[in-house]
Amino acid sequence: MIKTIGLFKRRPGMSTEEFRDYYESTHSLYGEKYLKNFASHYMRRYLTAFPDPVTGEMQEPEHDVILEIWYPDQAAMDAAYEQFSDEKIKAYISADEERLFDRSRMHFFFVDECVSDLKNPRA
Repeated sequence: MIKTIGLFKRRPGMSTEEFRDYYESTHSLYGEKYLKNFASHYMRRYLTAFPDPVTGEMQEPEHDVILEIWYPDQAAMDAAYEQFSDEKIKAYISADEERLFDRSRMHFFFVDECVSDLKNPRA
């Protein structure tokens, strides 16, 4: 399994509600369309700020959503990325990203997970 994440910020002037609504009603459909034959998991995790427990200060979050895409293997991920390199698909998705994201604040990562067994702690 290969897991990737993206950290995205909504475009300036767009409310959190507008961002989430557009992402779920429109932009996520592109992911579903183009990932369905390659990815095994496609999820958005929306972030909501809350006051700092010590200072009570509320800060604007650096990102509004964490995108997760899981691929069953390297071949599936490579095939998906090959599809995304098609000029028509790339232009189509990029145009929609401009409506939704601050593209200068889009970051992508591979994920290595380490899970703690809380029933049998090491310490």
